[in-house]
Amino acid sequence: CQRGETSSLLKIQKISWITMPVIFNEPLSFLQRLTEYMEHTYLIHKASSLSDPVERMQCVAAFAVSAVASQWERTGKPFNPLLGETYELVRDDLGFRLISEQVSHHPPISAFHAEGLNNDFIFHGSIYPKLKFWGKSVEAEPKGTITLELLEHNEAYTWTNPTCCVHNIIVGKLWIEQYGNVEIINHKTGDKCVLNFKPCGLFGKELHKVEGYIQDKSKKKLCALYGKWTECLYSVDPATFDAYKKNDKKNTEEKKNSKQMSTSEESDEMPMPDSESVFIIPGSVLLWRIAPRPPNSAQMYNFTSFAMVLNEVDKDMESVIPKTDCRLRPDIRAMENGEIDQASEEKKRLEEKQRAARKNRSKSEEDWKTRWFHQGPNPYNGAQDWIYSGSYWDRNYFNLPDIY
Repeated sequence: CQRGETSSLLKIQKISWITMPVIFNEPLSFLQRLTEYMEHTYLIHKASSLSDPVERMQCVAAFAVSAVASQWERTGKPFNPLLGETYELVRDDLGFRLISEQVSHHPPISAFHAEGLNNDFIFHGSIYPKLKFWGKSVEAEPKGTITLELLEHNEAYTWTNPTCCVHNIIVGKLWIEQYGNVEIINHKTGDKCVLNFKPCGLFGKELHKVEGYIQDKSKKKLCALYGKWTECLYSVDPATFDAYKKNDKKNTEEKKNSKQMSTSEESDEMPMPDSESVFIIPGSVLLWRIAPRPPNSAQMYNFTSFAMVLNEVDKDMESVIPKTDCRLRPDIRAMENGEIDQASEEKKRLEEKQRAARKNRSKSEEDWKTRWFHQGPNPYNGAQDWIYSGSYWDRNYFNLPDIY
């Protein structure tokens, strides 16, 4: 999601195949960016420990919101994964391990599978980020289903992430918003959480806001949720929330009437929200709050503390991970080391190597075989998905493709 290279690109189109200059990248692969979903895994563990299904849904909803929070101010484009590229992460302190693989190049599809180290959950999905240019902005629609299974409760939840939009791709300060409805379904109880990630609107009042309801299968509202995806999420009684919304709408209309509105061409500049923090409705319960970023984050691609360690590798790890792991990608490693020209050359070399390999396969009519995932229907909503085939953690890495 970065600045366009030529004016001819400024049309609505898929841009997954476009080669972007390395200066627009951040030194992570998209597989590593996906792994950032796991930063707030404590919310999954908390959901698993709760006996009330509505409280569990609250935690799952908070996890779904927290999963996109790391994108705030992250305007660097992650490197496109090469076909067959993998990434693993084991975090004993957070109680999970994850494996991901780039399972398709055209279209680009990334599959991941995480599991709790105490066998309390499985979290998996496949993401196909469909990119479109809209003149001054570029939009990433993350097609693909995300599934969370809470094993102790025999429950499965599915949802799709909101759309991400980067503004001012030609000139001006880049800024990000997320918008669209996210529908989280509990396939066991029939409960549903519908969250509306609000577009910022003309005067920025709605910037970063998220709100919605948890409802049972008869559509009775059980709970209201509100907050900002960049900051926090609260729950409150739905009647209290509706009364607050009604009053807030009335106040907004009065403000509008007292101001003389000038009609001008819609700006792509980042609007300043009315208030940086969320107004807490009396009786609300905090579900999640974002962890502060480290002091040097602005100099480090606006990474979170979690993101800063994703590319770490030592000799012990290097002797264990497969040669397809993106920690071993020479272009990303060169960029992390500040060697921008070297990173650019390596990126070009790897892309050419990938194209040559694809050409050779088409000549021999050989199909690409994924290693750790297979295509199949999602077991809960039937959507097309990529399912983990198992055996990655056995550490038997033979006949792996030479992609670097």
